[in-house]
Amino acid sequence: MVAIPNELIELLSEANHVAVLTGAGISAESGVPTFREAQTGLWSRYDPEQLATPEAFANNPRLVWEWYDWRRQLVSSVEPNTAHYALAEMAARVPKFTLITQNVDGLHQRAGSDGVIELHGNIVRTKCFDCGRIAYNVQELQETSGQVPPRCEYCAGLLRPDVVWFGETLPADALNRAYDASRNCDLFFSIGTSGLVYPAASLPAQALSQNIPTVEVNPQSTPLSGAMTFILAGPAGELLPQLVALAWPHSSQETE
Repeated sequence: MVAIPNELIELLSEANHVAVLTGAGISAESGVPTFREAQTGLWSRYDPEQLATPEAFANNPRLVWEWYDWRRQLVSSVEPNTAHYALAEMAARVPKFTLITQNVDGLHQRAGSDGVIELHGNIVRTKCFDCGRIAYNVQELQETSGQVPPRCEYCAGLLRPDVVWFGETLPADALNRAYDASRNCDLFFSIGTSGLVYPAASLPAQALSQNIPTVEVNPQSTPLSGAMTFILAGPAGELLPQLVALAWPHSSQETE
């Protein structure tokens, strides 16, 4: 069992602004396969890095659309876990709470977190490849037209998943808000992230540059581990509920 330092418990309970970065590890605890683990069955012969690009979509939009449709079904079949709920509970206890995620599955929102900064987009949302408008009636458009993928009702461009593909830049507003929160919080958490995917991996360094205490929650060590103030080496689904219960012993945590 991982011992949670009293100093961390005190820092969390007294913090005015907590910033949290989450990665694939927290979703893996819900059963969401990682980017490469998802390549099974009919999709096992495709390299995901060759499907998740603007060029792949331009060359074969139907193939890419159907691959993402399959991935959406995988995500819809799982539920948020206790780590997702613990972060939503933490947000309710801290005056200011900024949740930044590299994940595209929407599990944080389903667990009750609001205002999530999505660095890599959201696989559930759909937007136009040409004009960028979000499409809200995708199924209706597809059923009416019979086209795969359907076309934008504003400019007739092809619809695509609202995620960041290889070769695309992260949304500037989301990244700027993430940097700002990382540099101006009282306590920074890095949860379930490998520390290898940039620019998200640079966010803990932003906190460290301001002498802000940082916490890594991950079963394995990462390139960030040596610099972190606190290391909680274990599953987020076990450690975060414990931490919340210790920081606010009279709170009732929602875990369902």
